[in-house]
Amino acid sequence: MGIFSRFADIVNSNISALLDKAEDPEKMIRLIIQEMEDTLVEVRTNSAKAIADQKELSRKVESIQACIEDWQEKATLALTKQRDDLARSALVEKQKTQDVLKGLLTEQTLVEETIEKLTGEIGKLEAKITETRAKQQALAIRNSTASNRRDVQKHLHTSRTSEAFAKFEQYSRKIDEMEAEADLYAQTGNSKSLEQEFAELKADDEIEKELANLKQKMQQDKQ
Repeated sequence: MGIFSRFADIVNSNISALLDKAEDPEKMIRLIIQEMEDTLVEVRTNSAKAIADQKELSRKVESIQACIEDWQEKATLALTKQRDDLARSALVEKQKTQDVLKGLLTEQTLVEETIEKLTGEIGKLEAKITETRAKQQALAIRNSTASNRRDVQKHLHTSRTSEAFAKFEQYSRKIDEMEAEADLYAQTGNSKSLEQEFAELKADDEIEKELANLKQKMQQDKQ
C-alpha cells in the first residue's frame, strides 16, 4: 500500500466506529495510534527527501541557466568575429541546454507540489493523532470509572456487607423496642389507678378529722 493511500485510510477512518466494533477497544486504539505515528514518521521522511530534492534541483536550474547565458555570450562573440559556424554551434548547444532546463523545471514543479501535499498531510495526520489520543484518554477514564463502580457494587453485594446491614437493622429495632418500653413505663408511672385515687380520698378524710380534733383540743386548753 502506498503512503498516500494509507494516509487517506487513516485520516478518513472513523475511530469511534472502529472502537465500537473492537473486542478490546484499549488494545485497538493503541494499535491505531502506533500506525498513525509510524505513518507520520514515513511522511516526514518523504517530506525531508522532497525538500532535499528541491534544493538540488534549484542548484541544477541555476547552473543550467548560467550555461544557457554562457552559450548565448559565445554565439554573440562568434558573430562579432564573423564566425557564423561557431555562432550556429553555440546556439545549438544553447537550445539543447534549454531543453534540459525545461525538464528540470517540470521536475521542480512536481517536487514542489509533492512538498505542499506532504506538508498538508503532516498537519492532518498530527490533528488525527491528537484526536485519537483524546479518545484514548476518554476511554481510559471511562474504563477506570466503570471499574470503580463495579468494585463498589461488588463490595456492596458481598455477604459480609449484607450481614453488617442485617445487624444494623437488628440493633435499630432493639433500640426502638427499648424506647417504646421506656415510654410505656413513663405513662404507667404518671397515671393513677382507681384504688390509688380512693386511698388518697380516705387519707384526706383522716387528715381532716385529725386537724379538727387538734383545733378542738386547743380551744379547750384556752378555756
